[in-house]
Amino acid sequence: MRVLVVTAVPVERDAVTRAFGGTPQLLDLPGAELHRSGAFDVLAGGAGPAAAAAAAAFALASATGSAPGPYGLVVSAGIGGGFAPAAPLGSLVVASDIVAADLGAETPDGFLPVTALGFGRDRFAPPPTLVREVAAATGAAPGPVLTVSTVTGTAARTAALLTAYPGALAEAMEGFGVAEAAELAGVPVLELRAVSNTVGPRDRAAWRIGDALAALTEAFGKTGPVLEGWNRHDH
Repeated sequence: MRVLVVTAVPVERDAVTRAFGGTPQLLDLPGAELHRSGAFDVLAGGAGPAAAAAAAAFALASATGSAPGPYGLVVSAGIGGGFAPAAPLGSLVVASDIVAADLGAETPDGFLPVTALGFGRDRFAPPPTLVREVAAATGAAPGPVLTVSTVTGTAARTAALLTAYPGALAEAMEGFGVAEAAELAGVPVLELRAVSNTVGPRDRAAWRIGDALAALTEAFGKTGPVLEGWNRHDH
């Protein structure tokens, strides 16, 4: 079985495929393009949880083979914001929990996650063994990664997120959407992020997108064999 990697944008997709060397094979899907490198199919699915969920679900549903299909693992990957000081610029984070941080309701007493409203879910837990193996291979810090629909841009919002989700290491915009699609397909999910900026007041001059993309390439160079090996076994 193969590994499906879903990024938001093409530069992240290309950073992942560079780790595998050579020129990827291009496979057309309606509205999207898979880049195949060895056991890895890499897809730029779009920014935000809705686009990521739709792209991942379509790729999973379009695949053929015996249930649950030819994919044994789905990875949400890319760059993201890190919560200081736990996740500095250029570092890697692997999600122990993939959390929908703004899916719920505002109340006079603060934010309520969707689960507190009596329906839905607000997090997925990737396989702990795989999280540990990826962390060991790459040096990534394991911890909760928050999925948000609006990138954090103030100190007040940063503090609110850390109060609601103590120990959160990073935020991005796609992980929970990818996890929803993987869950429906019955396939395990992982999220791996390289930190390009610090969560907080927006300061584009301080962002290190190039460094984060390089870290993402290096991470997949190290963790590719781990993911492929884990995928070959029945977990």
